[in-house]
Amino acid sequence: MQQTEEYFAHQTAVIDEGCQIGKGTKIWHFSHIMKGCRIGENCNIGQNVVISPDVVLGDNCKVQNNVSVYTGVICQKDVFLGPSCVFTNVINPRSAVSRKDEYRPTLLKQGCSIGANATIVCGHTLGKYCLIGAGAVIREDIQDYECWIGNPAQRLGWVGEYGHRLIFNSQGIATEKESGYVYKLQDGKVERIQ
Repeated sequence: MQQTEEYFAHQTAVIDEGCQIGKGTKIWHFSHIMKGCRIGENCNIGQNVVISPDVVLGDNCKVQNNVSVYTGVICQKDVFLGPSCVFTNVINPRSAVSRKDEYRPTLLKQGCSIGANATIVCGHTLGKYCLIGAGAVIREDIQDYECWIGNPAQRLGWVGEYGHRLIFNSQGIATEKESGYVYKLQDGKVERIQ
């Protein structure tokens, strides 16, 4: 096991030169952290994960087993990437054609959670605390607090910051039971108000 003063990496993990890895982060078996990526504090990188060059993971991100986070992906803090979820970074890939100058960015905002085996097509923004169901295929931007499921994915409704479904009253107000947080739905968008 590789232990530094700042972070922990299992002895089978490969960490390229030129990475920034925050204090308290853990990197597990057979994972590869590639040059130029920036990983925040207290992240957990599961087994068999690839973090490609120049990827950014904010503080407290959780990357479950068998995930490849490709160049162009930026995760703000508290993002959860479920087992074997998939990212892309080129719209029309061809093995014989280099398109590294055509990578499309994908932004996952604070608290976003991606379910197991979901696919996120590049070039989109996934809003704060949105929840993407297992196996969903995302091909468009997702608003804050939205919950999307299916293939092709469709909006099921909204969730709070603790991941529970929000049921709005006639005034467009919902309270998440576990957290006690209060949310308002207005013009198709949700915001936390308390």
